Amino acid sequence: MGVSILNIYVGNIAWGMTEEDLEALFAEFGSVTSANIITDKYSGRSRGFGFVEMEDDAAAEAAIEALNETEQSGRAIRVNQAKPREDRD
Repeated sequence: MGVSILNIYVGNIAWGMTEEDLEALFAEFGSVTSANIITDKYSGRSRGFGFVEMEDDAAAEAAIEALNETEQSGRAIRVNQAKPREDRD
C-alpha cells in the first residue's frame, strides 16, 4: 500500500508570506511534502493562495482543523482539503 498524500488548499495568504513560511506553519503538524504559493505568471506576485501537500492524512486533517480561519501575518487564512483540478478543454 502506497503513501497517500493529502493536498491542502490555503487561501487568503498575506502577500509577504513565503513558501518557507507556509511550510513551517504546516510542519508543526507533520511532514510536509511540498508548499507552493501560486504567483501571477506576468508580475511574479503572489495571487494570495497556495497548496500544501502532507504525507500523513491524520496530520493534514489536524492542520486543517487547527489552522482554518486563524490569523497569519494579519490575514485570516482559509484552509481546507483541495478539490481535484478540473480538466480544461
